[in-house]
Amino acid sequence: MMFISIMIFIVAIALPSINRNISPNLYLRISSLLLLYTGALILNAFYIQSIGSGIGIYSGLFQITLFTQLFDIVIVLTGSVILIAWPLINHKFIDNNLDFNEEGHKILSINNYRIKYSIIVLISTLGSLLLISSSNLITLYLSLELQSFGVYILASLYRHSELAISAGLKYFLLGSLASCIILLGCGLIYSFTGLTNLDSIYSMISVIDNNNILLGFSLGLILIFIGLLFKIAAAPLHNWAPDVYADSATIITTWLTIMPKISIFLIFFEIQTHINLIENINIILELNPLNNNNLSFNNSYFWSKNLLLISSLLSLLIGTILGLAQTKIKRLLAYSTISHVGFILLALAINSEQSIEALIFYIIQYTITNLNTFLIIILFGYIIKNSFKDLIQSIMVEDETGTENDINYISELKGQFFLNPVLSITLTICLFSMAGIPPLIGFFSKQFVLYSAIQNGYYFMSIIAIIVSIISASYYLKIIKILFTKEENISEYSDKELKIINNLNSNSEIEISSTNSFIISTLTLSILLFVLKPSILLNSTTILSLYLFNF
Repeated sequence: MMFISIMIFIVAIALPSINRNISPNLYLRISSLLLLYTGALILNAFYIQSIGSGIGIYSGLFQITLFTQLFDIVIVLTGSVILIAWPLINHKFIDNNLDFNEEGHKILSINNYRIKYSIIVLISTLGSLLLISSSNLITLYLSLELQSFGVYILASLYRHSELAISAGLKYFLLGSLASCIILLGCGLIYSFTGLTNLDSIYSMISVIDNNNILLGFSLGLILIFIGLLFKIAAAPLHNWAPDVYADSATIITTWLTIMPKISIFLIFFEIQTHINLIENINIILELNPLNNNNLSFNNSYFWSKNLLLISSLLSLLIGTILGLAQTKIKRLLAYSTISHVGFILLALAINSEQSIEALIFYIIQYTITNLNTFLIIILFGYIIKNSFKDLIQSIMVEDETGTENDINYISELKGQFFLNPVLSITLTICLFSMAGIPPLIGFFSKQFVLYSAIQNGYYFMSIIAIIVSIISASYYLKIIKILFTKEENISEYSDKELKIINNLNSNSEIEISSTNSFIISTLTLSILLFVLKPSILLNSTTILSLYLFNF
């Protein structure tokens, strides 16, 4: 259905007779409703009993399970919210001394970006949905590339911005390198096993005693893991992320930090879970004195698990330490994301019953908190840039970058509590949740990961994770401090600028749409009030983890 809808969108955009009669905002709304309808169809499929054991479709190229269905719903809901997130703010400037055209080039430029944004988001979402359900090396790679090409285009969507083009080019070149590594790993596995179906490969590896085949599989698996670690910006393969996130428009960064990571984490989880299952089978077989020890596969399991642990350790340290020195808010949040990736990789490497529950819970919490944080920053950008000195500069100097409403530096948020107290408080709640302050949802997600790590004997990683969580709280508190620090540099404006500012403030009307307000309030309440009604989410993650671990 999504594929047909994308084709219809492309035709509608290409035909001038249709394109002229559909507003850019309507494209966003139709795309959002399409994702919501897709989620409703997926939810309806939960009533099919046989899905519990998995259903292979398209000749086994894809497989649908309860696990894939759940996160398909999470992805389409998140994508729908991000599509709505582009603020529909009404700007009305009533000043006879200033000749402002309500249909100026800047507005038209942004609207054109909205049209392209909606269609590319749908393509990238389709790639994410296919990637989660992939059960074949071919479909895994093609789905990953479909998702990746979407985010490459999104990163460079604002083609008149040099920074956006630079970010998109950097993302494309380095992402292509990671894709080549993944393709090389898939090719090695196929050349040594002669199979592309993942279930068949797992079955073959669990019973075969040919060391050459096992070594080839191990090398291919490690290459795939390295490429996927690059895609999620895990250290030490993270260098591209701060630059790309900071140079892209905030609405694009919102997508880059959330959507690709969810699907890649889940395919990571699928592979690691099956590898762990094969290892457990080998441990049982090794109890039989007539069975030859599968040393080659044990080595591959050892290297894949330790690769995740090393990347988790480096992500925790680098994401925290380098984040302390950042002055740009999106770069800081990029390093914060790397730190969160470290926690998720730790749960992924442990791969126990408790860690699976912690992994699912952390991904959902990460999605909610990051999404709400970026939505608030987007709205702050629109409010700040259209209220004070930056508004004067942006409307007097014609700008085609489309990013003139973005907040770049943390200092731009100074004193916003006294001007926008509700948004400031909601941002503070999100930042406290990221820092792991109880009783917010972010605290419980870190607690679950640390509990599973301690239960399985990973004491060193647990200590490091606790220390970096305490240190990382300092750069979240830095943002909060600036929010609650009163602005006192109004004297730097000239008399002419002050006159224009006062005129604009008294005759301008900046209204945030009720949809954006509802989304932010709902996400904030879920972060704030999780402790009052945790059973809905906790019971769901517990049941799903028990199903996955025992299945």
